[in-house]
Amino acid sequence: MAIWDPRHETMDRERLEEVQLARLRGMLARVHRRVPFYRDLLDGVGFEPGDLASLDDLGRLPFTDKGDFRDGYPFGLFAVPLSEVVEIHSSSGTTGKAVVGGYTRRDLHTWGELVCRLAVAAGVHEGDVAQIAFGYGMFTGGFGLHYGLQRAGVAVVPMSAGNTARQIKLMQDFGSTVLVATPSYALYLGEVIRRREVDPASLRLRLGLFGAETCSEELRAEIEARLSIVATDNYGLTELCGPGVAGECECRDGMHISEDHFIAECLDPATGEPVPDGQVGELVITATTRECSPVLRYRTRDLTTLTRAPCACGRTTARMGKVVGRTDDMFIVSGVNVFPSHVESVLFRIEGVEPFYQIVLERSPTGMDTFEVQVEVTDGLFNGWMDDLRAFERRVAEELRSALLVRPRVRLVEPGGLGRGEGKVRRVIDRRPG
Repeated sequence: MAIWDPRHETMDRERLEEVQLARLRGMLARVHRRVPFYRDLLDGVGFEPGDLASLDDLGRLPFTDKGDFRDGYPFGLFAVPLSEVVEIHSSSGTTGKAVVGGYTRRDLHTWGELVCRLAVAAGVHEGDVAQIAFGYGMFTGGFGLHYGLQRAGVAVVPMSAGNTARQIKLMQDFGSTVLVATPSYALYLGEVIRRREVDPASLRLRLGLFGAETCSEELRAEIEARLSIVATDNYGLTELCGPGVAGECECRDGMHISEDHFIAECLDPATGEPVPDGQVGELVITATTRECSPVLRYRTRDLTTLTRAPCACGRTTARMGKVVGRTDDMFIVSGVNVFPSHVESVLFRIEGVEPFYQIVLERSPTGMDTFEVQVEVTDGLFNGWMDDLRAFERRVAEELRSALLVRPRVRLVEPGGLGRGEGKVRRVIDRRPG
């Protein structure tokens, strides 16, 4: 299995922690001197950069979150003057003020290296043709994968998002071997390919690099079946640099974190205390090497696991598991915590259900929260008797109740009845007041 940067990806843990400590010390001194927000944050807990004696001291430092980035909009958290910034990206801002991240020339070089690591780990090699179906605007995904794949010696097709018919044509004409997309868009591509009666085996696609959304094992299996590829996960956030934080190797046993650039913690979201390896907690990341936008103990809200057990690929870095949910996308119905990913896992196990669904949250006149699961089903079900549909509806509701311990309303939808997204798919619609 190829490793792009053996020096850092296979470093023994003692040496790795020495690198992390040195870079964290430098980062704290830099932000304390250059970023008023961080200076006030550290002074507020009485912590001077020189107080950092070991990595254990990281737990003494305060957290940051999305609200801090929004309060600092646009450039309040930059650690360099604008004259040194060569690229700026941001989140969409659809749920509030956008999160902004800047890049110096060195940051862009580092970004390309980090994405190159995950691409090579996933199985990309020279001679591949990578078709990028991520947007190329302010979203970090398109440019981040573009820079990293070029670094890996790959021919990049910057198709961008949407125009599915042309996506398929370029795959056929250019012989694309790697697809970069959100999992939901890859699933939709597979649906259109089937509808157009294009044989997936006639394409040269062999590998998918998927990010920007959670991807359950059930969803991964569906994508692989529809596109005849190997699907891999990678992870990143606008706040941290975009893609490049972590990615799966060919063993697909967790996403390797580039720990020489990112210090990862897995914490109890309620107490902020560390959880043991293998136990689900909230991922907290410190980005130590970014010149423009260093980040201290960022609460990602993503729930996952960490493991430092050896990987068969030879890499020694910690691995994060699939994101099983977010602390802010969990909803509570009748006192039960429900994650969209749990709903998805149940639905994908039911024969006759198509892999497209939506959850609608509402509040009843009595003040109780309720949720409805709208799910597409195969053509055959809608060609049958109404009694059969109602029986299937009851079966889906019972399967969900058994797994979630709360019964949703279930509404069956004809194939194609739910919207298809070109970017991140919206799984949950919250109609509750306030």
